[in-house]
Order: sequence, then C-alpha cells, then structure tokens
Amino acid sequence: MTTTPPETTESTNSESSNTHSPVEMAVDQLERAAELLDVDQGMVERLKHPTTVYRVSLPVERDDGQTEVFTGYRAQHDDVRGPYKGGIRYAQGVTEDECIALSMWMTWKCAVMDLPFGGAKGGIVVDPDELTEKERERLTRRFAESLQGAIGPTKDIPAPDMGTDEQTMAWLMDACSMQEGETIPGVVTGKPTAIGGCPGREEAPGRGVAIIAREAAAYYDMPMDELSVAVQGYGSVGANAARLLDSWGATIVAVSDVNGAIYDPSGLQTMDIPTYDEQPGAVTAYDGGEIMPNAELLELDVDVLIPAAVGNVLTRENAADVSASLIVEGANGPTTTGAAEIFDQRDLPVIPDILANAGGVTVSYFEWLQHINRRSWPLERVRETLEDEMVEAWEQVARERDERQLTWRDATYVVALSRVAEAKDLRGLWP
Repeated sequence: MTTTPPETTESTNSESSNTHSPVEMAVDQLERAAELLDVDQGMVERLKHPTTVYRVSLPVERDDGQTEVFTGYRAQHDDVRGPYKGGIRYAQGVTEDECIALSMWMTWKCAVMDLPFGGAKGGIVVDPDELTEKERERLTRRFAESLQGAIGPTKDIPAPDMGTDEQTMAWLMDACSMQEGETIPGVVTGKPTAIGGCPGREEAPGRGVAIIAREAAAYYDMPMDELSVAVQGYGSVGANAARLLDSWGATIVAVSDVNGAIYDPSGLQTMDIPTYDEQPGAVTAYDGGEIMPNAELLELDVDVLIPAAVGNVLTRENAADVSASLIVEGANGPTTTGAAEIFDQRDLPVIPDILANAGGVTVSYFEWLQHINRRSWPLERVRETLEDEMVEAWEQVARERDERQLTWRDATYVVALSRVAEAKDLRGLWP
C-alpha cells in the first residue's frame, strides 16, 4: 500500500480550459463560503487538501486464470468532527482527482446534516459489468486487504456508491472481519439487513432528494399537485425520488438513463418504469411518450429539474437553455462553476447536492448508531427520522439564506463550513 501526497489545483472561474476539474469546483465552493465567514485563512488552506490519499494496486485472478492489476483509491479529506465517511465506486472513470473532490463534498455534506463524520471517497478503475460475480468478490476482498488499517468503525466507514451495492459491502465487511478475527459490522454501512444493514438505506438518497424538492417547492409557493418534474438519471437515486414525488401528487414528465430520455407532458407512470439497475434500457422501452436525448431533458420547460445521474451535466454551454424554475441536485457535482455563475445571474435557484442528496449518509449514520447501541430500527422509524433530519437541515440552510441574502449553495456551504471551522478552532493544530 502506498500513500500519495495530497494534491489540489488552484480554483478557477473559467471553463475555457475544458478541464472542469472536480477539485477545482470543490475548492472554488470552499473559497466562496470562506469569504462569507470570519474564518482563519490557514484553516481554509488546510481544508483545500485531503489529509491522506491511498493509491493501491490490486492484482486479481480472473476466472480464466489470467491475472489483471486494477488501481484503487481512497481519499480521506477531514476528520475533525468524527471518522471519515464516504462511498466506494467501481467505474472506468474513477480518478484520484474525482475521489479527492468527492471526499471534500462528503465533509460538507456530513457537516450540513450535523453528523459526527468527516469526508472520504474511494473507488476502483474498472467496469463492474465486465466482471463476473466471483471476480467482483475477489477484487473487493483485495481492496479491503490493501486498505487494512486505513478503514474501520472509528477510522473510515465506506458505503455503496456507483457500481457497488449491499453485496459489495458484505464482502468488504467480511474481509475486514477476517483480518481482525472478529465480526465488525460497523466497518461499512449499506450492508444487507441480514448482517446488520439498516432498512431503507438503499432508498435513502432518493428519498432525501424528494424531501428537499418538496420543501423547496413549498418555499417558492409551488403546489405539489401542480408540480412538473424532470429527472435525469433513473437509477437508485433518481427513481426513488421520482416515485416518491409522484406518490405525493407531482407530475413526473420525463426520466432518463444512459440510453436516452422519455417525455410525456401529461405524466409518466413511474412505478411502471424499471430502474436502470432493475432493467437496463427500460426507460426508452417504455410504452408511451416521446424519446429524446438526455441533453434535451435538461432543457425542458418544467417546474423542477433533478439531475441525478453524473457530474458536470449543467455547464456554461447549456446553462442559458435550462428552462426549469428550480434545480435540485440529486447527483454529486452536476453543476459546473460556469453554469452556477449563469444560474446566479438568472436568479435560478439551485439546491446543492451536499444538502439535497444527503439522505444516504444520514441513514448510514443511523446504521452506524445501531451497531454502537446493538439495536435495530424498523423501516418506519428510519423514514420518520430521516424526514426530521432532512427538514431540520433544510430549515437551517433556509434561515441562513434569508438572513444573509445568499444563494442556496453559498448558504449551505456557510452552514457546513461554520461547523467544521468551529470544531477545528476548538481542537487546534497539533503540534
């Protein structure tokens, strides 16, 4: 196992280089919030850099007997408020830069929800669809072995993310338990309920998005039964958000997956459309509505747009064409710095990802608490407590926005950064 020195790039407001670095976006958002608070600049400099970044080589025997070496990362941003917390993704596009940025966003996400965690993120550069189940298991166990000593219930607690699921977490937990010689369910969250997982964890990110969309719509006096919604990304987050909003009376007019989008201004029957995980390609195979490219969905004239697929989909190039009245970020980092500037100029409200999609880490916290207390929670308690936590966080951010006349993103970061700054000030710098 090797530890690489943390590296970040100075932030930029320009997208002319076409790099759209996630770290640049994360640092820019931090600097904007710091300008609004009386915080020590040295502390801000510390927060621009992750504490540690692990880069590991993962030799795995394929089913045909050949050995292939994969690359894995785990970025740990800041733990001043508690153990590192963040997902592990399996995807071809995983990079060290992406993991660093996502770990920074996790720090703010945990802080805005007032959870006793810091931020982390990890991943392996691999297409999980090209691996058999046995190969995925061997890869996961190798990753756990390579991160031995770096993760644990009081150090760093992984969870599922893109390309991983509760089975991945079960393998990871088992590998870590074998290393320690005892069962350690608290080393990961998002596990199957049969081995200590929390009911409602899988639906939680999308449920949180729906709750925040509902609160934002009410803030702007947009009745739920008159609300038109377009959701880009009909995976776990997007589908759960769409279905819950649908059940509350909203009209879901468009959804999409990687193959394209389906649009019906009279409304889609969301329960009749399988998610991408349930049936890849099901969105464009839906009987009814108009098939359109993903990019066109982002420009539909709707009340609420929920980008819930991947990052960097709202850019300086298409921001002027976005016709929604409100944007609620379901994905991590869907709005680039350039697009955010244009939305600010247009007074188009954008509810940021670190608030809107914080449902997953919040229920992960519930799962972690259950391991500490050796007690399990029923699904209804999970849902009710998540509702309370999301609404409380929303109200705190809304108060900050109204009192300071800030954008939603700036208000959210002010809430998060003020909590991290207070913790750092109280703990000090050692030595």
